[in-house]
Amino acid sequence: MKFFKKIKKEYKTTDPSLKSGALELFKYIGPGLLVTVGFIDPGNWASNFGAGSEFGYALLWIVTLSTVMLIILQHNVAHLGIVTGLCLSEAANKYLPQRASRFILWSAMGASISTSLAEILGGAIALQMLFDIPIKVGAVLVAVFVFIMMFSNSYKKIERYIIAFVSLIGLSFIYELFLIDIEWGEAAKAWITPSIPEGSMLLIMSVLGAVVMPHNLFLHSEVIQSREWNTKDEAVMEKQLKYEFFDTFLSMLIGWAINSAMILLAAATFFKEGMVVDDLQQAKSLLEPLLGSNAAIVFALALLFAGISSSMTSGIAAGSIFAGMYNEPYNIKDIHSKVGTIISLGVGLFIIFLINDPFMGLIISQAILSLQLPITVFLQVRLTSSEQVMGKYANKTWTKILLYAIAVVVSLLNILLLASFFVDVHL
Repeated sequence: MKFFKKIKKEYKTTDPSLKSGALELFKYIGPGLLVTVGFIDPGNWASNFGAGSEFGYALLWIVTLSTVMLIILQHNVAHLGIVTGLCLSEAANKYLPQRASRFILWSAMGASISTSLAEILGGAIALQMLFDIPIKVGAVLVAVFVFIMMFSNSYKKIERYIIAFVSLIGLSFIYELFLIDIEWGEAAKAWITPSIPEGSMLLIMSVLGAVVMPHNLFLHSEVIQSREWNTKDEAVMEKQLKYEFFDTFLSMLIGWAINSAMILLAAATFFKEGMVVDDLQQAKSLLEPLLGSNAAIVFALALLFAGISSSMTSGIAAGSIFAGMYNEPYNIKDIHSKVGTIISLGVGLFIIFLINDPFMGLIISQAILSLQLPITVFLQVRLTSSEQVMGKYANKTWTKILLYAIAVVVSLLNILLLASFFVDVHL
């Protein structure tokens, strides 16, 4: 209650467009939830179910730690969009030498293609679970549906659809948690107490490495501008920065809850029965005898919603990155935004047809993300620390230290994760 009283006091204003009161804040919820979709995509599902099935509740603390790091990074990149009126791609194109900006942005397009591949693949796996549709046919169906949704609807409608999808994913896990007995005391302790069981480092890196994704940093700096506040008015900008934190914090908290629910479900079912899950299809098959056919269907439907919604946000991010190369904001009606979206989703779908093993496809996508992520994170911190770019809103010394520390940790984890994947493949 103290938090909401403080927010209400800070947001009192005579500007009729920015009414006071905590309820007014909920009008600004949305951009953060689009980022949350990347936090609960099929790649996270695989990591979380693996963590819960093999180590029970022990690795819940990773979800808490990764969420804290994500809040800091996403909050920081959102400030770039608010203060400059530019997305991360536009800012890179404006403030970096062209050769450097082109290299960074095309590598980000590669990461977006990689992300789209994984998200479409996740939706296709869900369709196979539900209707026994072959993976490649399912991938085409998911991609076509996503294209139709993106090219026939405005951003605001897409935002509402994605919020609905996130809500359905959350409700699905609430339903499944009601079917099982959770040891809440043990879970509460595990959320805040770090532990590294023997043989758990790969899963720890997977959970942490899957949280911060390059396309989400580009996405947040773009979609935070969707509210179209008057950023030339400093008083309005100050309030906007505060509204943004509420949106980011609440949205990442929802992501934390859904990711935690995955580990809780896996711990209370598979770990309890001594079953280790290393495949999403396997998870659905094992749930049915343990919790019944309804639970297995709800699981597959939630995965389908996650695959579709995360494919849409990946497409938006790609449109933003590509349009930024031409000093343009994302607008799905504009040719450059359309081309970026088509490249990401289309090439991602094409690569799925070249891969016979879906698991190998996920490994390849993770490898590309692991290589590109350090580039995007350090780009963000450099831009938000520059007074030339941010003016008086540039990162302070301690903020720089914190952001660079997180950037180093996240980058090292992704590089180590990439190396471990290649070791597993060769073995």
